[in-house]
Amino acid sequence: MIEETSLPGVMIVTPARHGDARGFFSESWNRQRMADAGLVYDFVQDNHSLSMRVGTLRGLHFQSPPHAQAKLVRCGRGRLFDVAVDIRKGSPTYGKWVGVELSFENGRQLLIPEGFLHGFVTLEPETEVVYKCTDYYAPDCDGAVLWDSCGIEWPLEGEPLLSDKDLRAVPLSDFDSPFDFKG
Repeated sequence: MIEETSLPGVMIVTPARHGDARGFFSESWNRQRMADAGLVYDFVQDNHSLSMRVGTLRGLHFQSPPHAQAKLVRCGRGRLFDVAVDIRKGSPTYGKWVGVELSFENGRQLLIPEGFLHGFVTLEPETEVVYKCTDYYAPDCDGAVLWDSCGIEWPLEGEPLLSDKDLRAVPLSDFDSPFDFKG
């Protein structure tokens, strides 16, 4: 199942699970089926992160052109609140965000095109996040926007656990986006 969100291009993809007494089987990505639905992506890298504590916040991250990345994010274990923020200059939804709970149980995935920030906060201990990217990691194109500068309603109790990189990120109000809206 593919659901649109309030941000054009950001989609919730929920693959069918085929289960029996042993467990389940699911295709987390099928290039032909997605292309038939108008979602054409060439994923070249898979990433896997583990966050030990509830309230671990990673983001808001992006990779700029020429190595911009679209991402397909899913939860391998645990539960998280996943967020995309539009940072395409001239977009009617610039600075707007959408958040979706992803968990092992619900099997949902968030498809985030190029031109959007991505971040998440863990809602359970030992949460694993697995995501595909359409370009390789390029340190010179890596960037971040401050997690609390976009008006996101993070489901947090107290302060999040952040990396030094995320603590030093620039607020959205001071950010000069490398992305343009191509409407």
